[in-house]
Amino acid sequence: MAFFSRFSSNLGIFLFLFSLLIAVASAQLSSNFYSSSCPNALSTIKSAGCDASILLDDTANFTGEKNAGPNANSVRGYDVVDTIKTQVESLCPGVVSCADILAVAARDSVVELGGPSWTVQLGRRDSTTASQSDANSNIPSPTLNLTGLISAFSNKGFSTNELVALSGSHTIGQAKCSSFRTRLYNEANIDSSFATSTKSNCPSSGGDNTLSPLDVTSPTTFDNEYFKNLVSLKGLLHSDQQLFSNGSTDSQVTAYSNDSSSFSTDFANAMVKMGNLSPLTGTSGQIRTNCSKVN
Repeated sequence: MAFFSRFSSNLGIFLFLFSLLIAVASAQLSSNFYSSSCPNALSTIKSAGCDASILLDDTANFTGEKNAGPNANSVRGYDVVDTIKTQVESLCPGVVSCADILAVAARDSVVELGGPSWTVQLGRRDSTTASQSDANSNIPSPTLNLTGLISAFSNKGFSTNELVALSGSHTIGQAKCSSFRTRLYNEANIDSSFATSTKSNCPSSGGDNTLSPLDVTSPTTFDNEYFKNLVSLKGLLHSDQQLFSNGSTDSQVTAYSNDSSSFSTDFANAMVKMGNLSPLTGTSGQIRTNCSKVN
């Protein structure tokens, strides 16, 4: 499907953003939130294809997150979300939030690409503002070492095991040359053939926005090849390879590389937890009519 091929090309980034860009408020989500108000919502999202602050365009009142360092020229698929939103609005006007659309679309994309499913808790509302500075400071940098990664996820309430499981979203998606150039040209813990082939798409200077797959083996399939790549020293980002670099997470990476089912189970459980990470609910925020701007 066009939705899945376009959205999934950057699903790894979307999953990361989904975990880190949700505004804080007391939350009470439910898997059947739309069963009465919009019973065909989930099937419509799937056939067409957080607080959704990343979807907001810049305004006179705030600079949005689309052009934050980790997102610019990397996160894509906004038009796909807009298409889904248009179809859902025609079905149930003013009922289904952009944030819930992102949550369901992330799950459906993983399933379509061969990964696990999970029950998405629903009832999120959309934020009325966005913050480029928050995006720059809250999204873990691709240059972080293991200690920094553990700290960043711990600050959001995730364990080290959940960090490794969620990092497995990098089994799909792409990254900009500028985010991994230093690893290619300056690091020793990298497979030489992998480095050489990747350099052809990421020169030592220029081409900053050229994209390379985060999983060189099976970039459009949700599987455990990402972890096998780490064991083979073929992690694209410095932060990826840090998960297997003589540190405390080596054993978990090895386990996932040998057992895809355990990875799938842990990833699904971590996504359920991620989806309950203090979203806007109740009367907070709004249900945007257009995902790229506030009502």
